[in-house]
Amino acid sequence: MKKRKLIKRLLACSFAFAMVLSTVTGCGKKEGGLTHVTLNEVAHSIFYAPQYVAIEKGYFAEEGIDLELVTGFGADKTMSALVAGEADIGFMGAESSVYLYSEGASNYAVNFAQLTQRAGNFLVARKPIENFTWDMLKDKDVLGGRKGGMPEMVFEYILKKNDLNPETDVKINQSIDFGSTAAAFSGGQGEYTVEFEPAATALETAGEGYVVASLGVDSGYVPYTSYCTTKNYMSENKDTITKFTKALQKGMEYVNTHTPKEIAEVIAPQFEETDVETIEKIVTRYYEQDTWKDNLVFEESSFDLLQNILIDAGELGNRVPYDKLVDTSFAEEAVKAVKGNK
Repeated sequence: MKKRKLIKRLLACSFAFAMVLSTVTGCGKKEGGLTHVTLNEVAHSIFYAPQYVAIEKGYFAEEGIDLELVTGFGADKTMSALVAGEADIGFMGAESSVYLYSEGASNYAVNFAQLTQRAGNFLVARKPIENFTWDMLKDKDVLGGRKGGMPEMVFEYILKKNDLNPETDVKINQSIDFGSTAAAFSGGQGEYTVEFEPAATALETAGEGYVVASLGVDSGYVPYTSYCTTKNYMSENKDTITKFTKALQKGMEYVNTHTPKEIAEVIAPQFEETDVETIEKIVTRYYEQDTWKDNLVFEESSFDLLQNILIDAGELGNRVPYDKLVDTSFAEEAVKAVKGNK
């Protein structure tokens, strides 16, 4: 908890640097008639298929955006990049924006589009388990996620739903960096690990692990990942956010009207290290559990559920206002523009 609080204080303090940086460099410079936008994503995963469809189908370019995609490898790092002015838009769990606002930051992060509505990670065991139940994790060693991060909180949320105390009933290892848990599991650490794709399927393919449960299915609908930007950037670049969101909605529309095979073929260039058949298998997993929203509107009921999870995890004391941290106008406009043209 002390470490997370320190991180939050550092994030809030970095706004001073961000303000200086923005006056020196500016944002959204025109290049070849396109507006340059730097997007920092929390991870590079097939879980975010609609985003990669929008990139590969040229939807961002159609909207006049020259998109630079950077992977932050963790919500804390992605938010740090956003507040420091190194990124124009951040893509991560909305809990990071809640933490930042709770610390009293004036130029806080505002969420304007929600992409996923279920958790995207899976529980991987060392052996196949046909009829897995969560009580099987009692007294087991599990490689988990960063404290205060959405993956870990959803995992703990599921444990509590199944009458397990995350602090006393399960031995959760939170010391391994994001993106390194699969390698640690492959190296012999833990009896179970919580993994995103393609790491979960890679462990299965290598015969080193087996998916036994989907956190997305067992947690139910949760606002897992969303796009945000600073309040200042949003007020100064409304047209850019509008075009960005419209491109995303086009990607969402494609995913919801095409087969996993078609989606896999489109996003394959984003995952050159993974063969298209494996990508299709992963897309199918996410497709069948209703991972992606039909639209990008971040509804208040979803934000309320997020805060319930944060409070339940002991990461949030007082609720924060929805109308301060969420702006649905861009997503609503994008839905009308894209679906109205069908």
